[in-house]
Amino acid sequence: MSTNFPVEEATIIQEPRLWRDERWTAQVIKNEDDEGWAVAMTLVGEAEPALVGPWTMGRDKKNPKPLDAAAFHTLVKTASEVLRRHEQQLHARLHKHVKLDTAAGRIQVLLDIVPDEDNPYALLTARDEHGAPLAQVRVAAGFKLTEASAAAWVENEFRRP
Repeated sequence: MSTNFPVEEATIIQEPRLWRDERWTAQVIKNEDDEGWAVAMTLVGEAEPALVGPWTMGRDKKNPKPLDAAAFHTLVKTASEVLRRHEQQLHARLHKHVKLDTAAGRIQVLLDIVPDEDNPYALLTARDEHGAPLAQVRVAAGFKLTEASAAAWVENEFRRP
């Protein structure tokens, strides 16, 4: 059964304090920490801005400088980079690996954390030098993967640590 839901199209806005394209919204806001201005960059569909930074005062030293195409594109590039770095850091925190040289050959041990809100856990996986799986066990999300812990797991014939 196919149901067609109306797709809300992003309205392009180009105003002095509000710019929006298909993906991003830039909004100049009063900086509550001082008497200046800030700009918030929010990705469509997100509740919180990906980036909030200072914004330049206008010539009258009272009101903000108006947004323009060049400023908007620079802000989009900066906000996109912030999101990309955040995703890389999250991936690095949730996926770790070590390599061990054993009598049976090189083994790669991976730890993949599943950040479930109610029941977080991790999967500890061993692969041979060709990438073929050797073993996998479920461990606590706080399991610390080190060369020593990986070696102990391998030496214990892949029993749950």
